[in-house]
Formats: sequence, structure tokens, C-alpha cells
Amino acid sequence: MLTRRTLIAGMAVLPLAGFAAAHAQEAAMQAPTADTIPTSAGDLVIHPVDHASLVLEWDGKVIYVDPVGGAALYADLPAPSAILITHGHGDHFDLPTLEAIAAGLPLLTSQEVFDQLPEAMQANATALANGEEASLLDIPLRAIAAHNTSADRMQYHPEGVGNGYVLSFGDVQVYIAGDTEPTEEMLALTDIDVAFLPMNLPFTMTPEQALEAINTFRPAIVYPYHYGESDLSVLETGVDEGIEVRLRNWYPNGA
Repeated sequence: MLTRRTLIAGMAVLPLAGFAAAHAQEAAMQAPTADTIPTSAGDLVIHPVDHASLVLEWDGKVIYVDPVGGAALYADLPAPSAILITHGHGDHFDLPTLEAIAAGLPLLTSQEVFDQLPEAMQANATALANGEEASLLDIPLRAIAAHNTSADRMQYHPEGVGNGYVLSFGDVQVYIAGDTEPTEEMLALTDIDVAFLPMNLPFTMTPEQALEAINTFRPAIVYPYHYGESDLSVLETGVDEGIEVRLRNWYPNGA
């Protein structure tokens, strides 16, 4: 696992003080900028795109995660080598966007998404269930349970439908949670270097739930994403020492 506090950022870390107000101002002023994280097999470049969409670039391979919003949104990014999709909600899965950017590319998805793909895309797609392992572009990964746990939210993300993913880029493990509250599988994770965690109601976690999860499985770096207009100020003082929170601009056009 990478030494905490030594990972290299490609852009300045936004100070945690004034977290909620600052992210709104930043969103109005600048487009997302990439971060670079060293691994044993070369740099991993993280491109925030919008809300829950991101791009991971490593070893000449480019993975688009939950790409939505149309092809123009990705015009200035490296061309995709493969697609990774967590579940079938419209802010994570958009068939017109996939048809515009992903023709002929390998896709790794949940079964829910696989069943909605046209036959030509299914020929290049693999569906994973929670707990299963596979590889994408020879990058090992495993599917992590992603679902609501609060009784009044189970309607949004039922158990066994959506996936989170842990991907291994050399010696660096990256956890992309998808839409979820803290699950047993999330809380049992170990040696996670980078974690992307959602935190907005009523669909995913509260920031307080996210904080508890962060301090339980202790990723080295946490990226809040999929946060909408959530007040993230609880992360200002609540995160345990040795864990870095990186607020990036996931809403360049406003939340």
C-alpha cells in the first residue's frame, strides 16, 4: 500500500475549511483537472468528469467509468480502451453515450446493465455479480456489493443489483463504490489506496455515514463524488489522521 500523505496530486488540494461553500464556487469557475498517483507500474491518472463519471488512465489503457452525458463531454479526454459500469440508473448508464464512444470496446457491467445492452455490445460485455472477480484490459478487479441498507432507501438500490469495484493498478488498489450505503463488504475492505464514495440523499450515503465508513476501512485517499449539494463539512474534522480527503470539481456546470 502506498505511504499515506505521500501520493502526488496533479492539482492543488482544496482546503477542507469552508468545504461546502468552496465546492460550489469552484464548480462555477473551472473544469475538472486530472490527478496523478504513482504505482509500481507507472502513473495512474484520474480524470473527474461529472457527478459519477470518471476516467482512469494507466499503462496505456483508459477506462471510462459510468460514462453518461453525451460524447461531447469526453471530447478532450483520452479515447477509451474499455468501459466499466456500476448499475443501470441514468446517471451511471446511458446507452446513447455508450453507442457514441464505446463501439467495439470491452465492457464490464452488472447483469442489470448487460440485459439492457444491444446484442452487438453484449458480444463485447461481461456481467459480474457481487463478489465475482475478473479482469478488464488485464487489470484485475472484483465486484463489491453496492446497495442501500436503510429500510426507507432500499427502493433505490436493492441488494444484489449494483456493483462497486476494486481495481488493482500495479500495487495500488482503487475502490469505486457506485451507488451504495456502507455495506458489510465495503466495511471489510483492506489496503485500499484510493476510494470514490457517493454521499447524497436519498439515494446513497449521508456524509456522516461516509465518514464512519472511511474511518472503518481506512483508505489512504478518499474522493467524495456523486455528492450533489450535500454539505461535506463533516469531513473537515471527522476523518482520522492519516486519511486524505480530496475534494475535486465533479460539477463543472453546477450541481
